Amino acid sequence: MLSSSIQIVITYLVLVAVSVLFTESSKVLFMWYLVVGLMTFFVYAKDKRAAINGNWRVPEKTLHTFSVAGGWLGALIAQEKLRHKTQKQPFRSIYWLTVVINVAAFAWTLTPSGHAIFGRWLSEIIGYL
Repeated sequence: MLSSSIQIVITYLVLVAVSVLFTESSKVLFMWYLVVGLMTFFVYAKDKRAAINGNWRVPEKTLHTFSVAGGWLGALIAQEKLRHKTQKQPFRSIYWLTVVINVAAFAWTLTPSGHAIFGRWLSEIIGYL
């Protein structure tokens, strides 16, 4: 049986994948979630290793920045699988706030105004590349 964090991640990614049917820009967001989620998982793993070895730690602000940018999926899995950042309550509260902010931002991209603004922003970024 899949863990609850894996179930949440799969469910959310399926929702993002389904949104591709309604808006082309969701393809980019789907890939973004995969890439940033994986990066975030590895940043958490690095921080966990540093905590165990007494080395320099990744600042919590950095972990939260990754989460709000879409890496919350990787962070959720890392918290469960690595048992990292699961006990510190202020961190957990801020983490869940970053999830709410990110999900709300994604939902906004599905609205007509959000889609238009995000589409223009995405076109500008692609134009620079």
